[in-house]
Amino acid sequence: MTGQRKLIALDADDLAVISAHVQDAAVNVGDIIWRQSEKRLVVGMSRLDWDQTISGEVTPRRLVSALRFDRVLACKSRDIDLGAPDIALELFGIEFHAAEPPGGSVVLIFAAGGALRLDVECLEVELADLGPDDLTSDAGTEASGLDA
Repeated sequence: MTGQRKLIALDADDLAVISAHVQDAAVNVGDIIWRQSEKRLVVGMSRLDWDQTISGEVTPRRLVSALRFDRVLACKSRDIDLGAPDIALELFGIEFHAAEPPGGSVVLIFAAGGALRLDVECLEVELADLGPDDLTSDAGTEASGLDA
């Protein structure tokens, strides 16, 4: 596996890079954690290892990753039932819409019209890979002795 990635976004251009890395990530609603008192939203996900895919590897690999947004003033959802933790979502991408500098809104866009809108004081985002997603890869089932 390539090194575990850790990316930080402090402006819209940085966020576009993170958005490219999380494109097509699988997210369970239960892995979206809004910590209002900490002004933080954390999204756990299983994302494609785009570096490995682009390098020509035949079998796509997924990584368990955490996406953290700090300085979040409000979190609103559209067409996402936050009370149903087992619902699976597919993340299409992330956009930033500037307002009064340095603040604005971050929008996480999901398949089927779902979205999360975060009103932020400023952009402070981190994507951190935690390791391979052995539950979705063939290598993980071989290593654990389970039949696919």
